[in-house]
Amino acid sequence: MQIIKGAGEWARPAAGAANDWVEHLSVPDMSVGTYCIPAGGTDDQSPHTEDEIYVVTAGRARIATASGEAEVGPGAVIFVPAGEEHRFVDVTEDLALLVVFGPAYGSRADSRV
Repeated sequence: MQIIKGAGEWARPAAGAANDWVEHLSVPDMSVGTYCIPAGGTDDQSPHTEDEIYVVTAGRARIATASGEAEVGPGAVIFVPAGEEHRFVDVTEDLALLVVFGPAYGSRADSRV
């Protein structure tokens, strides 16, 4: 058992950075991290080679994918399959996301955030 401290908590991106990604745990079959985008910010991620679950812990935005768009806020849980283009847009409040990758982020070739 492991308590993952800080997972899903808002963190301001470093000076000059568009957003903030911190990986908290990585084991072969999954990884957990926090992705933060400030209000008015731009989500610059590329599709990943792993499936992912986002849990919105703070903030508001819309998620846009090839299959549609949806408003998201605290408590929203979003599944994005590997390879699907996706972005958080219209970030109206500082957005903090708990992210779970399966298998672990970067464990498949050409994985990018």
